[in-house]
Amino acid sequence: MGSPNVLSCEDLRAITGYQRPADIERCLVEQGVKVFRGRLGPWTTIDLVNQAGGLTPHAQNDDSYDPRIL
Repeated sequence: MGSPNVLSCEDLRAITGYQRPADIERCLVEQGVKVFRGRLGPWTTIDLVNQAGGLTPHAQNDDSYDPRIL
């Protein structure tokens, strides 16, 4: 896949250590990662993995406040 934020089935295979696409998908779903099914196997994005880990992307207005106001 072309986007640097997309984790392809091959990427997920290397990360999880599982070989079968069904095992890769099961592993990720059990950990709360949203997975999409593609022709070449399951795929997801780095943002969805981070979200499952409790990390949230920065809000658009995060940069609006100067840290010195706190």
